[in-house]
Amino acid sequence: MSELKFSQLPYSRPKMDEIHTRFEAIEEVLQNGSSAQEQIDAIKTWNELRLNIMTMGSLAEVHFSLDVANEKNKEEKHFYDENGPTIMEWNTDISRLIIHSSHLDALKKEFGELLFIRLENELMTFSPAIKELLIQESDLNMQYNEITASAKIEVRGTEYNLSSIGKLMISEDREVRKEAVKAQYDFLLLHASEFDNIYHELVQLRDKKAKLLGFKNYIDLRYIEMGRVDYNASDVAKFRQQVIEYIIPIASRLRASQAKRLGLTDGLHSYDEKLQFADGNPIAHGDHDFIVSAATTMYTELSGETKEFFNVMLDRQLMDLDSRNNKSTGGYCTSFPEYGVPFIFANFNKTTHDVEVLTHEAGHAFQAYRSRLHKVPEYQWPTAEACEIHSMAMEFLTWPWMDKFFEDDAEKFKFYHLQGAIIFLPYACAIDHFQHWVYENPNVTPAERLAQWREMEKLYLPWRNNEGIEGAMQGRAWQFQRHVYEGPFYYIDYALAQTCALQYWNWSQEDRAEAFKSYLKICDVGGSVAFLDIVKVGGLKSPFTPGTLEDIVESASAWLSKEHPEYLK
Repeated sequence: MSELKFSQLPYSRPKMDEIHTRFEAIEEVLQNGSSAQEQIDAIKTWNELRLNIMTMGSLAEVHFSLDVANEKNKEEKHFYDENGPTIMEWNTDISRLIIHSSHLDALKKEFGELLFIRLENELMTFSPAIKELLIQESDLNMQYNEITASAKIEVRGTEYNLSSIGKLMISEDREVRKEAVKAQYDFLLLHASEFDNIYHELVQLRDKKAKLLGFKNYIDLRYIEMGRVDYNASDVAKFRQQVIEYIIPIASRLRASQAKRLGLTDGLHSYDEKLQFADGNPIAHGDHDFIVSAATTMYTELSGETKEFFNVMLDRQLMDLDSRNNKSTGGYCTSFPEYGVPFIFANFNKTTHDVEVLTHEAGHAFQAYRSRLHKVPEYQWPTAEACEIHSMAMEFLTWPWMDKFFEDDAEKFKFYHLQGAIIFLPYACAIDHFQHWVYENPNVTPAERLAQWREMEKLYLPWRNNEGIEGAMQGRAWQFQRHVYEGPFYYIDYALAQTCALQYWNWSQEDRAEAFKSYLKICDVGGSVAFLDIVKVGGLKSPFTPGTLEDIVESASAWLSKEHPEYLK
């Protein structure tokens, strides 16, 4: 089993009646077991059962992502969407028994305090009353996914999907860039009513779900769902304010320099934003196989731990990286915990992002591989903002090997990458602020949401000029961001993590060995401690501490000015 390739990993749809019988047996012990050890053993059995269900669900999700048009894949995805709420209900019944156990102190000693905080939160975020709403929510997300994955966008006689068209957006020919972005938005406009209606229904559903569970609004519910036990929406709002005060001025200067580099006499337009250099962005000097070969060398040399990990990924074919029709957009990492391996999903499109997405998702996968021995499902992955530290820090820790991908353009890439980390922060905050407004005002019209996004662009992206791109002028840019539909409030996690990842960048400039040692620690701890405790384990500063974000971004900005003044004239 341990050596099976991805295509050979056994998948079987869970039999609901059998699962229910097993859940009932666990409940029986938790209700009537006379000793702490009996209950500990029952929880261990429960953990094993949950890991099996998670593994089968992850396999079904990946198979669907790889080909959303495949009917069998759709059927399996639909099974989990339809039955997931029932399984959630059975898990909640067990959580309730655990929380009220007469042996609670012994259970906490065995499994750790955080598990019980997670279980208590789970009881707050689920009720049988919302089961049907959860099924409807999954169906709506599937509709969004199917529309975006099936996109066929023609530019100058060639057909692209939403991933492959990305290479045209970095064309050195401005007209090509404009045509590509316009064509992308034309696709959005063609399906505008569908995208508007899907999102409107999602917002209504989520608001209804929150109120059925006794919450003021979906924001309060979602923060608990996402495991945010050590900070709240007020902390995030203060973080966004730091970005407004300290980061947007720097990002604006970087965008102005970009316009000068590109020789744009009429200023930067939205269709220019992805091209950073007049002679082209740095792109890997080879195709898929070249990139994977360079990555193999990189991870072999980075450390013994990364060498072992990447060899497993290669030998067992646990990566699917090329873009193709009917494949979901974007990139992600998941894991198959019962088999002890992660999986990387991406869409190479011959842009700089090919290398970024590989190192990013490899960071997730490396953490999942290092945490695979945690027997408590909640501890195999931390919460999202901590997960994104692993991925974004990996992007920076691999800098010394960028010449393997970009050859003479390696320094150009480093400038591109570091300034991109700064420019990204305002966009992440725009997405987050927008979502807070949406769920504070769940009954507004789709048109009012578009208007609000335009206000977000004015506040967080003051350089943005959408002239000539109808869909962008309407305020539809956010509809390309899958997270807004499928993972509400996830996006700020990238900004919080970037603040930590930039600390690893700074640290690695001074002492790479110590920086990597810290990185290993936060990977190994998995999700056994909460976000801010993971930050402490790594010896990092909290993103919420005043001055942390300002200091690290100023350090990055200073590096850009010192190392590459030629790009900042």
